[in-house]
Amino acid sequence: MKKILYLIFLGCTCLFQVNAQDDTDLLSMLGEEETIDYTSAAFKTNRVINLHSLENTARGVLDFKISHRFGFINGGAYEFFGLDNATIRLGLDYGITNNFQIGIGRSGFEKTFDGYMKYRLLRQSTGKRRMPITLSILAASAIRGQKWTRDEVEYPFFARFNYTYQLILGRKFSDNFSLQLSPTVVHRNLVLTRTEMNDVFALGIAMRQRITRRLALNVEYIYVLPDQIAPGLKHSLSIGCDIETGGHVFQLHFTNSTAMNEKGFIAETTGDWLKGGIRFGFNVSRVFTIVKPKLED
Repeated sequence: MKKILYLIFLGCTCLFQVNAQDDTDLLSMLGEEETIDYTSAAFKTNRVINLHSLENTARGVLDFKISHRFGFINGGAYEFFGLDNATIRLGLDYGITNNFQIGIGRSGFEKTFDGYMKYRLLRQSTGKRRMPITLSILAASAIRGQKWTRDEVEYPFFARFNYTYQLILGRKFSDNFSLQLSPTVVHRNLVLTRTEMNDVFALGIAMRQRITRRLALNVEYIYVLPDQIAPGLKHSLSIGCDIETGGHVFQLHFTNSTAMNEKGFIAETTGDWLKGGIRFGFNVSRVFTIVKPKLED
């Protein structure tokens, strides 16, 4: 009887092991054929603060942005610590596909019109396709609408244009932390002093640290290579937080940059953090679904 029970136990054990191995192999095969798990929400919107982020506006979605920068806080109580003055940008971003978006905007600073195209070449993912990073390319242009201060000088029309080309490379390391690098070249058709270069090379660094489910800290710094901008100009440094409230994302921040286009905040930042040359500002993002997504999206 003991031998019979032992044989039954041994047979059941072997059968269980075979079935478990078959199930594991089957699940493994299903996992390989299942789906590609794309990483999302490395940053909460398609902007960090000033810089474009790793994120793209989804296909068929229109993102309306209102960006505000008040005056320098070292203006003191007379200027209400900068709140008496403000620069604003209104922008529209639209997702042509999940990987390709376009945008336009109008800024009060130098009465600038700007536009851009952004394409995501690689997207961080796991599962069937493993990709450790996200990589996008950005091409932007802006035109100054403000009148020249020296009316006696005849500036050609093309002098109003500037162009930006940028790579956006980064990774979401965890649910709480993301990091990106943005090597950039800005070309200005006209510079105002002989000490400035028409082509400005820079490297942007940005990070996001999630604090709670709806609150995150953002920091970005843009280093401009030496001897390319006029003496007295500074590297852009911005610190802020994202607050998500349903369909809106509020970005509150402090920055030493006035402009909200690449030419301005990369190559023409004037504020000095150590001397109170800091502006309080915010971005408000509201998205609208124009084209309903397909099932495969």
